[in-house]
Amino acid sequence: MDIYLVGGAVRDELLGYPVAERDWVVVGARPQDLLEKGYRQVGKDFPVFLHPRSKDEYALARTERKSGHGYTGFDVHCDPSVTLEEDLLRRDLTVNAMARDEAGNIIDPYGGQRDLADRVLRHVSDAFVEDPLRVLRTARFAARYAHLDFAVAPETIALMTDIVAQGELAHLPAERIWMELERALAERHPEVFIEVLRACGALAALLPELEALFGVPQNAEYHPEIDSGVHTLMALQQSIALSPDTDVRFAVLIHDLGKGTTPEAEWPRHIAHEQRGLKLVKKVCRRLKAPNQYRDLALQACAYHTHCHRALELRGKTILKLFKATGALRRPERFEAFLLTCEADARGRLGLEDRDYPQADYLRRALAIALEVTAALFEDQGLEGKALGEAIDRERIRRLEELRNG
Repeated sequence: MDIYLVGGAVRDELLGYPVAERDWVVVGARPQDLLEKGYRQVGKDFPVFLHPRSKDEYALARTERKSGHGYTGFDVHCDPSVTLEEDLLRRDLTVNAMARDEAGNIIDPYGGQRDLADRVLRHVSDAFVEDPLRVLRTARFAARYAHLDFAVAPETIALMTDIVAQGELAHLPAERIWMELERALAERHPEVFIEVLRACGALAALLPELEALFGVPQNAEYHPEIDSGVHTLMALQQSIALSPDTDVRFAVLIHDLGKGTTPEAEWPRHIAHEQRGLKLVKKVCRRLKAPNQYRDLALQACAYHTHCHRALELRGKTILKLFKATGALRRPERFEAFLLTCEADARGRLGLEDRDYPQADYLRRALAIALEVTAALFEDQGLEGKALGEAIDRERIRRLEELRNG
């Protein structure tokens, strides 16, 4: 029985990149051999075991044969006769198809070290096309290592395009698509994830509402970059500097979907794109099964981002309506996520990336003022129910007007 460290841990160690988790392959063993050593089996489709102390995953070397659609449509063969090279051959990218033995030697039968040096993400074999999830994984790796100048090999993009053309992405469960998207949004350059998906046609298949933004012009006075899709990716990149939270980044990604439905005769104006976008945001979140926290923030950003941009002009009554619509009075911390989303939108414009966004601080002050007005201020008046609520609103509006005029 021989044990090898494999996959991402080997790749990241060679890159000097932080190693998040370690996976191991066991060659020349049967399930019973590991069970007798105290390992606990957890795999359903093929034998995977947890180490009794480290809890790392140890998988028996295996080969796979395509037997159906999607990323689970495989017949798996595990046997002590399966070699390490055969196990590595079934993997997606050469940089993920390396192993390290217990003596520290690197086993690299498919050129992973060469591709690391050349900063290339390249498929191991033509069997790459058998798993549609690899389209998203490859795009995510491109986003993860973009700051190291990695790019997807043209021949791999071609295979990803074939997967899309064959309709295989339709067989991916929404939960797996969401998982890859969420993980990509956590990277330093999530916009690269979107760019790679566009390059192979996957964005049109998975997020046609977002694909529709590319090529749609905006008013150059406010959007020097002009293209709505380009603006979205610029705003997404701005969100990285503002927040580590992936719900903020997701809201930025889909905040402008309504612009993709503007009739060409109205270009470059996009009147009421906020309201038109709400239906699309709901549709995307439903299709991807996005968590409620992501959906709610995305809907708020879509509906009210222009209110935020115009905050310094808004009357006190309108600001109070904004606070109520976004739940700011109940959950101020969620309103902060909304403000960061809007700031990323404002800065995601060519040449305006470093401009100030005083609207956010203004609304923070306004919210603090509104929250100072509580029922306790009206105890001596004996107000209750609706009358009490109206009195609180009047006082909040009065103070917000003082802020506006002061």
